[in-house]
Amino acid sequence: MSESHVDGPLQPGDRAPNIVLDAITRDGKIALEDFRGQSPILIGLFRGLHCPFCRRHIAAQAQLGAALHEKGVESLTVVNTPIERARLYFRYHPLPNLLAASDPERKSHRAFGLPNLEFTESETEWPHKVGMDVVRNMQVEIPGELSGPMNRLAAFDYLNNKDGYEITEADKRMEATGLGQLFGQFLLDREGIVRWSFTEVPDGGQRMFEAPSPRELMSAASQVAG
Repeated sequence: MSESHVDGPLQPGDRAPNIVLDAITRDGKIALEDFRGQSPILIGLFRGLHCPFCRRHIAAQAQLGAALHEKGVESLTVVNTPIERARLYFRYHPLPNLLAASDPERKSHRAFGLPNLEFTESETEWPHKVGMDVVRNMQVEIPGELSGPMNRLAAFDYLNNKDGYEITEADKRMEATGLGQLFGQFLLDREGIVRWSFTEVPDGGQRMFEAPSPRELMSAASQVAG
């Protein structure tokens, strides 16, 4: 696997690293290199399944799987959740069209340049450090799921409770080292070059827990496939 991309997230025009991970939804390994020369691919690098926002983003990406496939674009979801825990979760919460891989050490996230935030009491140096004073003032709104704008930490707990998601010891291990991991989605062409991306990094944290609209994502996919 490539070394970390230290200058920030990969940008359009950058060559994506090869990553090789344990498959969750099938046996064996999944390597990005397997898709090169074959098809474009959308790769979503998410936090662990302990994150209710990422669970929703994963489901949203899976729901686009058939439409992406019609355009000749493959889709891969990566979660920093141990393989056994991830397989158990998706056994009871299956998602059609989901190709997923486990990366508990977040090697792929680092290789694509996604920072792992350090939470501090009051020091913010986005996107590497963020003060809890700033986090407590961040609001998130999910119509139909939250009653209104809510503190992002409170929303995190609220949605996990709503989902009945039980935090296991495996989840706690991931939270201990990667609670601040920022997520991103990268659309690669057939040669493994980034052509479009969405990450939580820009805008000083205002994108945290957000995701691109299906229309934006499918528009980007149409251009890459064309």
